[in-house]
Amino acid sequence: MPVTRGFFRKRPEGPAGRLPPGQYDTGSGWPVLTAEATPRIEPETWSITVDGLVDRPTTWTWADAHQLPASTYTGDIHCVTTWSKFDVAFTGVSVDVLLDAAGPQVDARYVLVHSSTGYTTNLPLSDLVGGRAWVVWDYAGRPLPVEHGGPVRLLVPHLYFWKSAKWVSRLELLAEDRPGFWERNGYHDRGDPWLEQRYQGD
Repeated sequence: MPVTRGFFRKRPEGPAGRLPPGQYDTGSGWPVLTAEATPRIEPETWSITVDGLVDRPTTWTWADAHQLPASTYTGDIHCVTTWSKFDVAFTGVSVDVLLDAAGPQVDARYVLVHSSTGYTTNLPLSDLVGGRAWVVWDYAGRPLPVEHGGPVRLLVPHLYFWKSAKWVSRLELLAEDRPGFWERNGYHDRGDPWLEQRYQGD
């Protein structure tokens, strides 16, 4: 996984009770990590689809998504490469809103998240509902930078950040789990930072 210059540096302590084991507070920085080339996606060409085991497969354009009720997450994010960033603010739409429109079927238990680059990551459906996940396009009140997944990325802040797929374009609901890119390459299927679920077997 490529890293930006300055990624490795002294590790300051984070706020008490907010730093998962093995993590350090990155402070004002936000390392850029990616498994693929950074695409250039114009907002007017972007869309997201929810399909698979749903009653109403649905696609939203950029304009459609911005007509949905907006929602903001303010809190912390944690990367499997051991950095954490505190008090971030992302705005977009709750995944609950998208799923409510599509109507998950009773046997839908997992989601394979697809990016426009071909990147995938897998999650239990339960990790995307109940106000725990968002599709976001703003960071700190400004458009999400392309190197951090702009124009739109998934945000699942209670799991390691590789689960928050950049350049998200599709949520495919499944009955059985199907590993994504990093999961096929040895990363944990779920990725809970508080349990240090970094790699298969953790």
